[in-house]
Amino acid sequence: MGVAYLTVAVLLAATAAAAHRHPGVEHRAVWRLGLHQLRPLLVRLPVAIVAASFVAELIPPEWFARVLGSSSGLPGVLLASVLGGALPGGPSVSFPLVLVLAHAGVGVPQMIAMLTAWSVLALHRVLTFELPMMGWA
Repeated sequence: MGVAYLTVAVLLAATAAAAHRHPGVEHRAVWRLGLHQLRPLLVRLPVAIVAASFVAELIPPEWFARVLGSSSGLPGVLLASVLGGALPGGPSVSFPLVLVLAHAGVGVPQMIAMLTAWSVLALHRVLTFELPMMGWA
């Protein structure tokens, strides 16, 4: 986790330095916009993490380890893909749930399959947006 934060901090410093050299950039406006975008996440993310923790408490960790653990192999990856495709919501729901599942014993390939299926297949997005817009054929 520390490497990820350090990487983001270095990228932030590099883009801020590049923006500082650009004559039309107002740093105060950029900070205000960033804080305006951060505000909804400060409300949603803690609630999503607590909700995902409740889900993990309702289902025994032994079940996660048996069905979606590292030793589950290809069937576990396929099940994680199906679950990821059926997982509703955006990143503030999906990522906390995957984080809690990781602590419950779900294997890394299974988590990758779940997140990939959530981002690529996303049944809720297909049913509510893509099929009505593009048609069934």
